[in-house]
Amino acid sequence: MQSAVSSILITTPRPVPAAAAPASGHSRFRPDIEGLRAVAVTLVVLSHAGAGRFAGGYVGVDVFFVISGFLITTLLLAERTRAGRISLRRFYARRALRLLPVATVVVLSTVAGAWFLLPATRFHEITVDALYSTFYGINWRLAGQGVDYMAAAAEPSPLQHLWSLAVEEQFYLVWPLLILITARSRRLLVAALSVLVAGSLALSVWQTGESAPWAYFGSHTRAWELGAGALVAVGSARLATLPRGLAAALSWVGLAAVGAAALTFTEETSFPGYAALLPVLGTTVVIAAGLRLTRWGAGSLLGLRPLREIGKLSYGWYLWHWPILIIGAVAWPEHPYALAAGSLLLALVTYHLVENPLRSHPRLRGRARTGLLAGLAFSLLTVTVAAVGGRFTPAVPYGPPAPGLAAELAAARDPQTRLTALIDESARRGRMPSNLTPPVTSPRQEPAHDADGCHVDFIDTEVRGCVYGDRTAKRTVFLVGDSRAGHWFAAVDNAARNQHWRLVALTKSACQIPQVLVYNVVLKRPYTECVQWRDAVFARIARERPQMVVVASNDLDNGGFYDESGKLVPTEGRADDVRWAQRWEQSFRRLAGIPAVLLQDTPWPAGIAPACLAAHARKTRACVRPVTKAIYEPNRRALIAEKARAAGIRVVDPTPWLCTAVCPPVIGDTLVYRDKSHLTQTYAAAVTPLVEKALFPAG
Repeated sequence: MQSAVSSILITTPRPVPAAAAPASGHSRFRPDIEGLRAVAVTLVVLSHAGAGRFAGGYVGVDVFFVISGFLITTLLLAERTRAGRISLRRFYARRALRLLPVATVVVLSTVAGAWFLLPATRFHEITVDALYSTFYGINWRLAGQGVDYMAAAAEPSPLQHLWSLAVEEQFYLVWPLLILITARSRRLLVAALSVLVAGSLALSVWQTGESAPWAYFGSHTRAWELGAGALVAVGSARLATLPRGLAAALSWVGLAAVGAAALTFTEETSFPGYAALLPVLGTTVVIAAGLRLTRWGAGSLLGLRPLREIGKLSYGWYLWHWPILIIGAVAWPEHPYALAAGSLLLALVTYHLVENPLRSHPRLRGRARTGLLAGLAFSLLTVTVAAVGGRFTPAVPYGPPAPGLAAELAAARDPQTRLTALIDESARRGRMPSNLTPPVTSPRQEPAHDADGCHVDFIDTEVRGCVYGDRTAKRTVFLVGDSRAGHWFAAVDNAARNQHWRLVALTKSACQIPQVLVYNVVLKRPYTECVQWRDAVFARIARERPQMVVVASNDLDNGGFYDESGKLVPTEGRADDVRWAQRWEQSFRRLAGIPAVLLQDTPWPAGIAPACLAAHARKTRACVRPVTKAIYEPNRRALIAEKARAAGIRVVDPTPWLCTAVCPPVIGDTLVYRDKSHLTQTYAAAVTPLVEKALFPAG
């Protein structure tokens, strides 16, 4: 797409009035902006390295957006004034030579590092991320994963940080064209840019309240930040006439605003939305005030040589720091700051060996076509390596085969006794069995009702309730809850079919059964969709009155819950457990008169089970967890069970189906967990005899 657009050379009919461009000298080198880059990248790196005091350092990306919008617009306006036209070919050629060489080195190095150092379970997804990064689309991939409950729980990609480059390049597909369209009138340009900024900001505020991942990664919600910098560039002639004292004071105020955002924002901050105004306006003020030369402004600090040197390396440091922190943590998990410093050294090396030599090479810069072809070559290299590499997963060493779990339990007179023996035997194993199913490299199995579109995700409230089991049967069982109910689907479906019951599956991501409004850590707001969906489900239960309801959900707090006054209740140990049990009791009352079963939460593995097994394939005992540590919130669990029994609800504890004194991630030939908490459907199906006996004891 870029090459097609770049092949066009558009000229204005006549030179643009000088007022439309920056006044002479405003395209000069800005040491304060170089220093501002240093501040931005340092904040990002400190935040990612885990410096708690700078938890809000992610606002450094917003600083970069404003700087980029200002500088690119300044160059485009200067070119239009000087030549009476803007060459899109030269513009994209410059962008390609500026961005692609170092990005290619970093992406290919990350793919290689992932092959050798990360668990084999992660390699394929990283190659897909590399492909999306090459085509500047990784921000949309991350936004989609952010609202996918299972994907949101995955480990962060070492290429995740490239989303910000994708946002910039998507903006610059449109922005030069907008300047050309409004070439005749400075007022028209300001009006068009103002509409873009206002519209994008409004979308950011709205989207942040609806779906934080789409707001955070979306170019539509970030364009206003680049536009803010562009507005400063358009108005630079007037801004350069500010009184020196006012300019100096404003520059310090702007820098303080950026610092305040970095120091006070946290991961829980609803961002970008209104919160992004603080760092964006702060950066805008610093850049605008710097147009007026003064000795006493923030430029006196930002222009210091150490900051300028870091600013010069900021692009490379930003590219290197995240993959080094993610991949390097495999060997040095306790030394993130050392890893961050090492990534700065890599930025220095690539600046002198790759970035600066190629972007300043006379032959590459001399002709736009040559620069575009060089950019295309770098992109093709990345695509080829990622596409070919993605077809091959690093080998995982396996040991001797293990007994087939499903067959063993189906043939056993006493399935629980046989399962207990297999659990102990599997816990003693040192290697993964060669007949492991599903394989650790592709463990993500969606329950059938999820694959059919019957599971409800975060922002949906529709009560779908697809029918499974024996669809012609007269008796009906409802399976209700969050993903902890959903991961038992295969077993409940098999049991219902065997017992000739209809099964209606009613599950929603992260929507727990207790009558409570929780804070959703993914959406970063109250999870009102859960309340709406849960109320509709209980209304349906009351209306249809099935012969049995099986409820199951996560015992954890999610992000805490709101009391009757709308205040977020913090976690307070046992007092918090009592509150949760009371909210469960309210749900149990809504099941009065209907036979019901509480299927308690499953034990949790040690981290992401497939990744742990791939990393310790020859010593799988490292992934075995004591049952005392695998059961979260034991006091709350006991209180909820007590409330359930008091309400006449049967309580089924699934712990013996997964653990003895320990909980292995592989039992027999079967992988138990597909991630850090959810069962594989293969395992759920294998323990059908036990689930069936627990749910239908009368047979």
